[in-house]
Amino acid sequence: MEISMFIAYAIVGVLLALALTASATFTLQRNDQIAANMQKVQVPDSWLPRLAALKAAGAIGLVAGLWVTPLGVAAAVGVTLYFIGAVISHLRVKDYELAPAAVLTLVAAAALTLRILA
Repeated sequence: MEISMFIAYAIVGVLLALALTASATFTLQRNDQIAANMQKVQVPDSWLPRLAALKAAGAIGLVAGLWVTPLGVAAAVGVTLYFIGAVISHLRVKDYELAPAAVLTLVAAAALTLRILA
């Protein structure tokens, strides 16, 4: 059972890392859609590089977590908390277009659970 949990973590973790890498890249490039979403939830433009760095660090940690379990767990916790914060940011300004953040929260929580169980 442990090997199947590891394989599941590897799949979920790598796919989440790819999504985080893309999102970090678009955030650093100040992609129009991402910039508009950040403005909608009142995130200052000056935070974008820091948020991109957090996403990139999460991606690196999830992949490194394939070899170093505590790092994978820490990265999954961090990514889960990041996206919980994103959901809260949407709700705070009464923006209910939060499906992407909510889905990524659940995927990050799944990666965390799988890494703990593997």
